[in-house]
Amino acid sequence: MQPLARLRLQLTAWYAGVFTLVLALLGGGLFLTIRHQMSRHLDTSLRAAAAALERAARIREAERANARGAVVDAVDELHIPDRLLYLLDADGQPIKPTPIADWIRDAVRETARSGHGYRSLQAPDDRELRLYVERFTGTSGAPYVAAVVADRGELEDEYVHLIEAFAAAAVAALLLLTGGGYVLIRKSTAPVERSMEQTRRFMADAAHELRTPITILRTRAEVGLAQEREPARDRAMLEAIARETARLGGLAGDLLTLARADAGERPIAREPLYLDDAAAGAVDAVRALAQHKTVAVDVGTFEEARIIGDPALVRQLLLIVLDNAIKFTPAGGRVRLDVATVDGRAAVVVTDTGIGIPAAQLPHVFERFYRGDQARREAEGAGLGLAIARWIADAHGARIEIGSAPGGATGTRVTISFPVSPDLSPKERS
Repeated sequence: MQPLARLRLQLTAWYAGVFTLVLALLGGGLFLTIRHQMSRHLDTSLRAAAAALERAARIREAERANARGAVVDAVDELHIPDRLLYLLDADGQPIKPTPIADWIRDAVRETARSGHGYRSLQAPDDRELRLYVERFTGTSGAPYVAAVVADRGELEDEYVHLIEAFAAAAVAALLLLTGGGYVLIRKSTAPVERSMEQTRRFMADAAHELRTPITILRTRAEVGLAQEREPARDRAMLEAIARETARLGGLAGDLLTLARADAGERPIAREPLYLDDAAAGAVDAVRALAQHKTVAVDVGTFEEARIIGDPALVRQLLLIVLDNAIKFTPAGGRVRLDVATVDGRAAVVVTDTGIGIPAAQLPHVFERFYRGDQARREAEGAGLGLAIARWIADAHGARIEIGSAPGGATGTRVTISFPVSPDLSPKERS
């Protein structure tokens, strides 16, 4: 199993475990709370039944002269579902019903000593009962004891139904949230997976690109050591080694730039600068390369445009774009640079009459080490320049777009647009 897949399963297991613990704690707390409330409700109902028996007995005493017969009639006429009613005299002798089980009578007598109260009982058949006892005086002045008994089994049945319903809901929620959690974890780790894949590919491509100049350097050095010294030949060999060393140094510098960018270790200055000034400096820097390739570099529209950014990085971005335009433009071709402010953004547009980029390759031009077939044939390079350019543009909130130049089958048009900043004063610009 791949490490990332194993990590997903581990995270999902942790997520499910934590959620199960939360459900268990929540369910336990909810069960205890409901059980307490249901027990209070049972006690309240027992007390209400005793009060109803007391009221019925007093009403019957008021209607009839025979107090003992009246209260017996009250018990016979009063029916409360799932409740057993008992009426005893002050000495604890049963009035209704008769006879009464000794264990109930003893419990009633013991509870009645305090006037009223609740008590839990264990029936001979192991049923759990709840007893409420209350003393009262009839209208004739005779003292009585009212007792109400309920079976706690009804509460246990409700507890079982409650636990079953909660368990079913908890299992369903756990399954749904585990599945949803795995999907979320998979989505959240997708960028990590892409980053790891890009890192692996980056390292493989970097090793491949570095291996070629290193192999050339080693081969030339070995050949030179095996030959006798000859000034002209040694000079040519050293010049070749110098070229490969320069290429290797440039590649190492590009790799270091991207590595620092990925790690966020490259500090980016935020200071006001004029894009037209930076573009003019970049054009001056590449004129020697353009003259060597006999490529004309023209400056078209050149409007003043103020931006906020890192001067060194902005210059590097413009140099990368101009260098690519010149490298991939055949001798006798032209490169044009325009700077203008459009819709609140400062744009640099570089167009050339070079080999162009096929439409199928445009989505990949910013990938590291990517070089199309024509680019490999026309010029040297590692394919890191546009990746660095994209990073610089993103770091400045700029947009960089590459497409075919309008009006021809060949050529490339690169547009870089920066957010415009308010103008500097003449003193600041100087």
